[in-house]
Amino acid sequence: MRLRNVKNAKEIIENSKYIVLNPNEYKGSWNKVFNNDNPIYIEIGIGKGDFILNNALKYKNINFIGIEMMDSVISRAIQKIEEYDLPNLKLIRMDARLLNEVLYKEVSLIYLNFSDPWPKNRNAKRRLTHERFLKVYDDVFKDKKVIFQKTDNTGLFEFSIESLSDYGYKLKNVSLDLHNSDFEDNIMTEYEKKFSSKGIKINRLEAYKD
Repeated sequence: MRLRNVKNAKEIIENSKYIVLNPNEYKGSWNKVFNNDNPIYIEIGIGKGDFILNNALKYKNINFIGIEMMDSVISRAIQKIEEYDLPNLKLIRMDARLLNEVLYKEVSLIYLNFSDPWPKNRNAKRRLTHERFLKVYDDVFKDKKVIFQKTDNTGLFEFSIESLSDYGYKLKNVSLDLHNSDFEDNIMTEYEKKFSSKGIKINRLEAYKD
């Protein structure tokens, strides 16, 4: 799903207290950005920001970093988040392929929510659960590797199950219909609310690797 362009998006990004404009400078030392040693969770592709905002509000002892490449997307999320004072939340405008250039052995969990499925086979390498990205994630995880994924796209979900398993991840709490499962404490994204209201089933998994 695409968002319309936001007027003055660049200005919104540059003036936000939540944006880290020079993330490469903090590689290996993001504890200095947050002024604590709490776990760091990242969301790759933040949409309108509902998910990461509500997590940061609920879990004060976890530091959250939102990764987003599109100006129009991240600026819209900023407009929503700016209403709050959240010292445990930061945003980075960047391509996820370069994630290990700004984070190194610091992340405890990665969220992949409703990522672009890139349905054509020739674009498989662009999927965020492709081996190419999993290798990048290896560099950013602090210790144990943990990925939580949600998607409405069955093709992407099937691909992710195979890709993660082949890469050595163990899958847990796999659901083909999240909202009719017994899973608790689900914080929804704005897309998830829209999809589920139309009766579209939501897939979810947890992937772990030592």
